[in-house]
Amino acid sequence: MDKEHIKGAADKAKGAVKDAVGGLTGKPGLQVEGKIDEAKGAAHEAAGDVKDAAKNADREARKSA
Repeated sequence: MDKEHIKGAADKAKGAVKDAVGGLTGKPGLQVEGKIDEAKGAAHEAAGDVKDAAKNADREARKSA
């Protein structure tokens, strides 16, 4: 697990909490912030997946050479 995956998981968790608290307290602005944080988290995780795929492709290419 690299930096991007960790950041993504943290942002998604933070967003889920904000979303839930905003829903319980009737604060739609907080819910929106939560959804934005969750989206940022998903983007970080996707970036981490791309990095992992690139590393794996490089590793496989080196094995084949």
